[in-house]
Amino acid sequence: MLSEHLERMANSGSTVCAYVPVGAEPGSIEMLDVLLRRAGRVLLPVARTNADDVPLPLRWGEYRSDGLAQGRWGLLEPLEPWLPESALTEAGLVLVPALAVDRSGVRLGRGRGFYDRSLACRDPRARLVAMLRDDEFVDELPSEPHDVRMTHALTPKRGLIALPSRE
Repeated sequence: MLSEHLERMANSGSTVCAYVPVGAEPGSIEMLDVLLRRAGRVLLPVARTNADDVPLPLRWGEYRSDGLAQGRWGLLEPLEPWLPESALTEAGLVLVPALAVDRSGVRLGRGRGFYDRSLACRDPRARLVAMLRDDEFVDELPSEPHDVRMTHALTPKRGLIALPSRE
């Protein structure tokens, strides 16, 4: 169901930033293949920390259906070469995993802040879409000043939900 929504959202000949789902996160490898066929270019995140274990902004790698590598924290990552964090600016659609999102676009992630560090440098016109289950779209979540708000939420049953602009 999510793949059908995503196929309609991705523009032909565009760049989409996505992710490889971990555990029970919404999405699938098949979703990435749909996006690759439709958009033409899919970038996946590469998460790293500095020597003090402080999260760094995400780097990006091109998704190729012929392989992913086991990365840190059990994540599947794109094969090298990796692109700098600025590659995010090329995407018109950015899919972000979420544990919950509220009606104002506040996103609850896994708590390390990789996405918040990275999304600040996106194209301001890009759609930031939190992927979640229907019951993970909630009325209100606590937020902090550094939180980057989502422009949309995507759930299997409700589809794409536009969220109020905070700009």
